[in-house]
Amino acid sequence: MQNTKRRAILNGEVVDWKDAKVHISTHSLLYGSGVFEGIRAYMSSDGSQLNVFRLRDHVRRIYRNAQLLYLNPSINEEEFSSKIIELLRINEHRRDVYIRPVIYYGEGGIGIRPTKQKTEYFIFTQELENYFAEKRPLNVCFSHWRRISSNSIPPSGKFTGSYVNSMLASLDASKAGFDEAIMLTHTGYVSEGAGENIFMVRDGTLITPPFSADILDGITRDTVITIARDMGIEVQERDIAKGEIYGADELFLCGTAAQIAPVGTVDKRKIGTKVPGRITERLMEAFERVVRAEDKRYSHFLSPVYTEVLKEL
Repeated sequence: MQNTKRRAILNGEVVDWKDAKVHISTHSLLYGSGVFEGIRAYMSSDGSQLNVFRLRDHVRRIYRNAQLLYLNPSINEEEFSSKIIELLRINEHRRDVYIRPVIYYGEGGIGIRPTKQKTEYFIFTQELENYFAEKRPLNVCFSHWRRISSNSIPPSGKFTGSYVNSMLASLDASKAGFDEAIMLTHTGYVSEGAGENIFMVRDGTLITPPFSADILDGITRDTVITIARDMGIEVQERDIAKGEIYGADELFLCGTAAQIAPVGTVDKRKIGTKVPGRITERLMEAFERVVRAEDKRYSHFLSPVYTEVLKEL
């Protein structure tokens, strides 16, 4: 039976959910000076194990981004990964889980430059199936908010403060009746969704914006590209003009939370003739086999949580 007493990890210590608190002078709260990750753990299709998907890659990314802010965690990457596994065991998860680790500057004064603040971290988990409320093709729009530029804040990393950019785009889309927003670069090319990378299909080719389009260095994006190429699907990373999206044969967003989410309309214009399209559907099915530990070619992507095979629930 699942543990009903939820716990988190705060600076290495396991704490009850109600005690997982930070001080009001926390630098990251005042200035957004933190880095975070979104990680998923999936139950295997046979129910025998909970596996964290691409744990090492996520932890490597959060540490790489922490360096950019001169954050200096008190534990190394391997120890941080172990803390994530430890928390999943403590919370006794037996269903799909979303994991949120954050490394940030802690309490101190009000100066914008952190001087005496210590590097702190926390980790919490919550069970999550679908990120979008309904499991159906998404209705999205182009946002008037432009994606942050690499000349301002590195968009390839998950910095807490920079996600105000995504929040504005996503909130405006929601208030206008859409599920999500697509953001453009400052030069007018397609960048990504408010919280997801984007792919389109034209004439059987899978196309996605390059890193120069100010995109997140997405781990799910990388997984999709890897799986597609292994399936013999041609993949192009190139600039995409806004008008090309309207004429796409297929379109989908992808990310840790969203997974692979087919798009049905953009600005109320229908995409393709069938949603999900043939290639999108193949990728969704292949991705599901990978995360459910069915495709052994990708077993290196999975980190088992429990040391023993799980008993029947």
